[in-house]
Amino acid sequence: MTTANPEDVAAPAITTARPPLGSGIAAGWRSAREALDKPLASYYLLLGSSALLLTIGVIMVLSASSVRSYVIYDDSYAVVKRQLMWVALGLPAAWVASRLPVRHIRRLAYPGFIVALVLLGLVAQFGVLINGNKNWLALGPVNIQPAEIAKLAIVIWAANIYAHKERRLRELHHLLVPVVPGLLAVIGLVLVGRDLGTAMVLGIIMLGMLWVVGAPMRLFALSISILAVAATALAAMDPERLNRITNFTDPFKDYTDAGWQPAHGLYALSSGGWFGQGIGASTQKWGDLPEAHTDFIFAVLGEELGLVGTLLVVGLFFTIAYAAIRVALTTKDPFVRYATFGVVVWLLGQMMINVGMVLAVLPVIGIPLPIVSYGGSALLPSLVALGMVIGFARREPEAAAALAARRRNRSAGLSAATRH
Repeated sequence: MTTANPEDVAAPAITTARPPLGSGIAAGWRSAREALDKPLASYYLLLGSSALLLTIGVIMVLSASSVRSYVIYDDSYAVVKRQLMWVALGLPAAWVASRLPVRHIRRLAYPGFIVALVLLGLVAQFGVLINGNKNWLALGPVNIQPAEIAKLAIVIWAANIYAHKERRLRELHHLLVPVVPGLLAVIGLVLVGRDLGTAMVLGIIMLGMLWVVGAPMRLFALSISILAVAATALAAMDPERLNRITNFTDPFKDYTDAGWQPAHGLYALSSGGWFGQGIGASTQKWGDLPEAHTDFIFAVLGEELGLVGTLLVVGLFFTIAYAAIRVALTTKDPFVRYATFGVVVWLLGQMMINVGMVLAVLPVIGIPLPIVSYGGSALLPSLVALGMVIGFARREPEAAAALAARRRNRSAGLSAATRH
């Protein structure tokens, strides 16, 4: 009788059940959908995306301006220090805007619009000429750009009027008056200072507001045609601007003149690759790329952070737009709906114009990248606008209830800890 060697006995087959292909992706998609269905999803998307975008902006302003700051001010941190000062002013202002009741925001509509008109009128008379545009106003040691303030003012003003006329917006007269004449007056004052780029953004805001209140398509066709003809005529009156517009599709054709800035912007983007050269490693900011920390900061961002960094920034803007539109679609307050959509059109439209300039698919018209580019006149109103929209999101009924429940739970937890 022989004893079987244990090693000769076949071990039972152990099979591991593998999940079907794609189940991980499906589970991740379900998790994302569940997260987006939570009451505070829009609030946290707006808050997180805005904070991350502002952080990236400060870092890129530091990097893009360091060489210029050292050459002009003998201090590599001179420009970013000013930007941080504006951030220090803008964050409390955004917090106040997020906590301000809607009725108080609406009370500021006409005063804000009047202040914007007065400031633009002062620019037309006493404005400071910078880079060929007279769109700055000197207030002591600080230069401000009232057109940036006007963007926020007209959004709130137009939203307030349309909210009052909610039941009469099917009539063309109520749809147009007084919003369109008022916005055209603002655009006209901006054009007096030869700021065609800002005038285009204001025109986009006007068209966006008309669209959200249900203007007929024939009105859009007429408005776009008029704006296109007016923009072309204004560009033709300025040889430098006309040269930029006629050469933007091929900046290398006039590389040493009108094509210099967009060509070096493309050099910066192309040398960034997938992941970039690293923060601070840009070569184009060493004098070759004009306005590296303002209008063309996206090019420096692409050179230092690569395609991944540029897609992240663009994705953050679209995340803000997505969350804000969710708020606009779910709210029952017409003012919140119109104001939120106006802010989306403003920030997203300006971002697309700026990125289009850097990619040489649009002419260079001097438009900064919102939140990211250097400039307190642009940063402060943008932060206040985002704070206002974040406030709208946190006051949604379900979001407000979730926040109230969280505060009650926290208070109960603190009370229990104190007793023990």
